[in-house]
Amino acid sequence: MIKKQDRNKARRKRQLRVRKTVHGTPERPRLNVFRSNQNIYAQVIDDTVGRTLVSASTLDPEVKGRLEGSGGNKAAAAIVGEVVAKRALAAGVTKVVFDRAGYLYHGRVAALAEAAREAGLEF
Repeated sequence: MIKKQDRNKARRKRQLRVRKTVHGTPERPRLNVFRSNQNIYAQVIDDTVGRTLVSASTLDPEVKGRLEGSGGNKAAAAIVGEVVAKRALAAGVTKVVFDRAGYLYHGRVAALAEAAREAGLEF
């Protein structure tokens, strides 16, 4: 009997494989993305000290007030990308390394990344 590997387990394997080469430094912290069915989360992380510098998600009051529907769509992801970029720029971070966490660069992940670029982050 062949067991089918679940999607999240396969994603975690891809994430760990990529994380061998993608590291956040004080000069270029890592912009990490996590998406669930209903929400999307983004963090800017300095891996040398293991500290989250800024974060944003669809559960933040600032973002939640701007949402028109669910937090699990591309419009919500774009708002989160814009908010995390503004917070990162306020914290003095201009360049980041993008960590898509094993997700395809498509849909909500791409919308978040494009919005963060338009708001001023470089990656």
